[in-house]
Amino acid sequence: MVRIAIIGCGIVGASIAFELSHYPELKVTVFDKQPPAQASTGAALGVLMGIISHKTKGRNWQLRETSLQHYETLIPELEAMTGRKIPFNKQGILMLCSEEEDLSKWEKLQATRSSQGWDLEIWDLEQVRDRNPHLNLNHHIIGAIYSPRDRQVDPTALTLALVDAAKLKGVNFEFGVEVQGLMGGQDTHPTTNVMSFGTDILPVIENGLKCQIQTNVGNLEFDWLILAAGLGSSALTASLNQLVDIRPVLGQALHLRSPKPLENPDFAPVITCNDVHIVPLENQEYWVGATVEFPVNSEEIQANADMLQQVMSKAIVLCPAIATAQIIKQWSGLRPRPEKRPAPIIDRLSSNNNILIASGHYRNGVLLAPATARTIREMILQ
Repeated sequence: MVRIAIIGCGIVGASIAFELSHYPELKVTVFDKQPPAQASTGAALGVLMGIISHKTKGRNWQLRETSLQHYETLIPELEAMTGRKIPFNKQGILMLCSEEEDLSKWEKLQATRSSQGWDLEIWDLEQVRDRNPHLNLNHHIIGAIYSPRDRQVDPTALTLALVDAAKLKGVNFEFGVEVQGLMGGQDTHPTTNVMSFGTDILPVIENGLKCQIQTNVGNLEFDWLILAAGLGSSALTASLNQLVDIRPVLGQALHLRSPKPLENPDFAPVITCNDVHIVPLENQEYWVGATVEFPVNSEEIQANADMLQQVMSKAIVLCPAIATAQIIKQWSGLRPRPEKRPAPIIDRLSSNNNILIASGHYRNGVLLAPATARTIREMILQ
């Protein structure tokens, strides 16, 4: 058995655990000091902006495309395995465009997406009004971009389903266990054997690279270690004298209930404009968010009530009926953003090739989780 530890059980850690659970020769254990789907996952809106993003090539686009494709089969697979219902909006994303918008860049993106096999539509004002009579289109809106194959998923429901499915396939979860530090070193004379996992060949290093973790219940040893702890990943790498600089960006959102449905019953996409999202849920409920709040002078971020009110005010301008909705819940969370390097960080630590990091997804953790999990799997099975 090859022993693998995953630190962190947000959407990324849970996705990696489920991906690796398909290999019975891997003994996978997930550690988190909290229950699953806390921190940034618990504060995410789950808007999967892949096709409508302007990433068109390289790693950033490949991760987005892989995840979007995988979600179409992953959600029904998890629901069948666990019996859990995972809210999954397949009606796309509608991005409203103001008069300052350069539509020529969208025409170029539309042509690129068409060549890649993806649909992207440019709607005039009449098309938007016809499909969305609940929207206020008199405030400098000139049209919209509609991405029918982008999605939205409930991040918490998805994470809990991933945990349940991974448990069914033999993954061990240790919640309430805090990983306090890492230890790991390179033996100068390791012995390397191989194990065959179906069509995959996995190098197993005996008496060579070992990964030890220090926890509040003692020290444990593994063959591979995967850091998916978001903001906590920086402190763990620092315990190996290797700094991976990931910093917090706070996001706030609101959960609302409307006295009546806002949109057409047959067309309920995510509505977005100027980075404000209106996410339709079930039972006439909606999420509205999210703020983007950076720390000042590296101090701890406190949620800014004025910024959340600005988001709500902008949402009311877009959809005036939201003003009559009841606020059920207000929440916030810290997103892990890499400093001076692109997000996300999916890499090996230079101090130990058997320690992998999958963190720093910033605002795209839910979108990129399936592709991140596959990338980690490939790095191990190489």
